[in-house]
Amino acid sequence: MRVDAVYTGARVLTGDDFRPMTAMAVHGGRIVALGDDATELRAARTVDLGGATVVPGFHDAHNHMAWYGMGLDELDVGEASCRSLDDVYAAVAARAAEQPEGTWIIGRGYDQTKLGGEHPSRHGLDRAAPKHHVNLKHTTGHMCVVNSLVLDQLDLGNVPAGGDVVASDGEPTGLLREQAQRLLDPLLYPVPLADIERAIDRAGRRYVAEGMTSVQEAGIGRGLAGSTPIELAAYQRARDAGRLRVRTTLMVAADSLHPLTHAEDDDVEFGLDLGIRTGFGDEWLRIGPMKLFSDGSLVGRTCAMHQPFAGEPDNVGYFQTAEADIRDVIRRAHRSGWQVATHAIGDRAITVVLDAYAAALAEHPRADHRHRIEHCGVVDDPDLRRVAELGVIPVPQGRFVNEIGEGMRSALGPEREDWCYRQRSFLDAGCVVPGSSDRPVVDGAPLLGMADMVHRRTPAGHVLAPKERISAREALRAYTYGSAYATFAEADLGTLDVGKRADFVALSADPTDANGLGDARVLATAIGGEIVHES
Repeated sequence: MRVDAVYTGARVLTGDDFRPMTAMAVHGGRIVALGDDATELRAARTVDLGGATVVPGFHDAHNHMAWYGMGLDELDVGEASCRSLDDVYAAVAARAAEQPEGTWIIGRGYDQTKLGGEHPSRHGLDRAAPKHHVNLKHTTGHMCVVNSLVLDQLDLGNVPAGGDVVASDGEPTGLLREQAQRLLDPLLYPVPLADIERAIDRAGRRYVAEGMTSVQEAGIGRGLAGSTPIELAAYQRARDAGRLRVRTTLMVAADSLHPLTHAEDDDVEFGLDLGIRTGFGDEWLRIGPMKLFSDGSLVGRTCAMHQPFAGEPDNVGYFQTAEADIRDVIRRAHRSGWQVATHAIGDRAITVVLDAYAAALAEHPRADHRHRIEHCGVVDDPDLRRVAELGVIPVPQGRFVNEIGEGMRSALGPEREDWCYRQRSFLDAGCVVPGSSDRPVVDGAPLLGMADMVHRRTPAGHVLAPKERISAREALRAYTYGSAYATFAEADLGTLDVGKRADFVALSADPTDANGLGDARVLATAIGGEIVHES
């Protein structure tokens, strides 16, 4: 047999337990042999990987690729650029001096916990850019601040449920939280498809350079995370043009689903036209779960909690979607065959979502549903056990601890720190935990994410919930097999085995060792056996 390629000169970590092999043969985009079996085959080309460690391609189970790509053109007001409110206003003023009057200044990445605890204000933005439309987006995406020129165009008398316009002494401060950001839709939504397609391309170039071969896009279409009602078309156009650079699973925003006309005995009652649901598509682009927002942000103190946030005895957060609606939407989507991925960070929201999953499964039993809780940020022991018992997949972000961990600690207080973005407890309970970043909320480089799952150090050096640390090997498994499993793709992706797709990354060090993980660099990335990036 003459195969397409044999990769040699490497330590190839194969199977569920990352067994080392010396070579890998690829034909038709799939692995056909490993070890000595591979080197004995004739090949169209033989590639010496120069002693690299080869692992499955990294897979981010929760990211916002288009949002990240579009953000590369926006004004960076994150910690790396702005350490104070004055820095933020100065950056806005500098951008205003470069742009024509009346244009938009869109900023990204500010975090009030790193700006002395205060958000930028409309009046500060007015002074910096009185003749421009200014919108500064919080790093979490769960809130934004606008100036008066924008605020005066908003219908503040009709704030959507599940959000609020923050006021001081009866006057709006410019801060729009959660669903109140939808007030900006008449001004900024929908985003042109060409802009989204370009963003997908730019993000994908970065992703393959970081060893990423697959991603799950956490919300397209209508709703808080969507860019346009026809967003899927941008991904199809990107693929047709060769600009979709990683395998992509799309979560469809719940707001994009609607009741469907069906025969009396059919159980497809809620979804996309023609009955399209989870699983539709192919190896490069497919429909994944329905994405539903239940609550808000921990750092922003808007997620739904059983007990108040530390230092705010009257604030227990709130739901973005009404509790009764959460139960109904989940039931209808589950009955119609969808995998459901529900954003829930606060412990009260997690309780409500688990109740909804349990009720849906009791009414319409379905094996191997793989419903998910995105973030699953603050969970006590009883609800953690329910996550495992119901077969729900928790999707926490290890990288959060390193970048926004101090804000999370401040919101919870020391008595609840141990419940924060748990990992070890989920694994011990029998859950499959995927690896994810929620990029661009934080830096989404998978090697950084894995290191943070191992070390769990906040920006101040505090180890957050040390009992929740996991091993480097477990972190690698999360970013490979765990993420593939979370989207029903483990038969093709997630491990390097004969018959699976030849998606892999060559590294300068062994990431299954904590020391090697810290030193590892991406040398090359391959998708379907074809090198798509070389350092």
